[in-house]
Amino acid sequence: MKKTLISVFALTLLTAPLSFVQAEEDAHQEVGHDHAASGDDHQEVTGEEGEHKEDHGEEGEHEEEGDHEEEGGHGHEDENGGHEEAATASINAKQKELAGIEVATLESKHVDYEIYAPGELLTNGYTSYHVSPRVASVVLRRHVELGEHVTKGQPLVTLFSETVAQAQADYRKAFPEWKRISGLGRSVVGDQRFNTAKANIEAARATLLAYGLNDDDIGALKASGVDSLGEYMLRARVDGAVLTDEFEQGQRVEAGQPLVTLADESELWVEAHLPASSDIVLEKGAEAEVRAAGRVGVATVSQEAHTIDPVTRTRIVRLELDNPEDRFHPGMFADVYFRFKTSEPVLAVPETALMRGADGDWTVYVEEAEGEYEPVEVELGRSIGGLREVSGLAAGQRVVLRGAFFVASEIAKGGFDPHNH
Repeated sequence: MKKTLISVFALTLLTAPLSFVQAEEDAHQEVGHDHAASGDDHQEVTGEEGEHKEDHGEEGEHEEEGDHEEEGGHGHEDENGGHEEAATASINAKQKELAGIEVATLESKHVDYEIYAPGELLTNGYTSYHVSPRVASVVLRRHVELGEHVTKGQPLVTLFSETVAQAQADYRKAFPEWKRISGLGRSVVGDQRFNTAKANIEAARATLLAYGLNDDDIGALKASGVDSLGEYMLRARVDGAVLTDEFEQGQRVEAGQPLVTLADESELWVEAHLPASSDIVLEKGAEAEVRAAGRVGVATVSQEAHTIDPVTRTRIVRLELDNPEDRFHPGMFADVYFRFKTSEPVLAVPETALMRGADGDWTVYVEEAEGEYEPVEVELGRSIGGLREVSGLAAGQRVVLRGAFFVASEIAKGGFDPHNH
């Protein structure tokens, strides 16, 4: 019995601390739940405050928009009821001089202008001359060189031909007979012998002339020996320069084969090429400026082809260029400028007078008063002789021809607002 009581007491002592610890944990958990509830309550209050703040934010936005609307209602109006004044620039005499501003009074007048066409210098086909043998021959000697200037009648080349030799022999045979018959007279020898001898000498002479010999060559046959038969010379038919000499000594050449080309360079041709679509009218005698190899001359229109060139597909205009000092030569490429004048008066300004405005439109600056400049929008027309036809201006207005950029910058500075009002 006594042992049983001791065991129960000991068990009680062992379980008592455990119960205390469990009670403590339960109490702590209850306190934790209370804190959590308080946290939830705190979160709910915070949410209400956030919503309250959002309401205030919306009210602030509405107030701010109201302020902007009030500012917008009055900020874009000026003293003139909302219309901005035209921008101008005031430039004194010193600024004008330093900036190189040039002002002139606009006039309505006829304007000279040019139309460009590429061209080439050629020999005058009406005065140049190709020298060639009339019969097959062999070149014996040359008497001129390429580029040499020759005069009419000057020997160019000596040739030999069997055909010419036979013609010379026929002449030398006919000449003594004719000399004897003509000395006796028609009354002595009779009409038949006289006419026959005359016909023979004339035929022999005509044959030699046809082969290219002249009267001096034929006259020399009367005293020449047999060794000279077959030799003959080709001579210059015109004054000019030797442009080509396509032969060599000892060479056999055929009838009609060009050996020498002579050209009178005192007057040349210029062939200008205009676009096939060009509709400009060029009258005979119209002047054009020709520039070639740094040299300048004046040519006149002489002819115009009525067909389009099949190779270049261009319209060809031929001009005549006086060249007394031999400054130009065939084969040179040239720039040709045809001169025209507008059929009616126009208003035109140089390209330097034109500027782009803030809106992208073309603008010219007009001097309204001394040193006071105002931009005027214009519409551009055709380009005429370095000028540009314009509309939107009137004759008598003073416009800035040079220095427009400076005027534009002065106007831009005057219209700049650092406060963005």
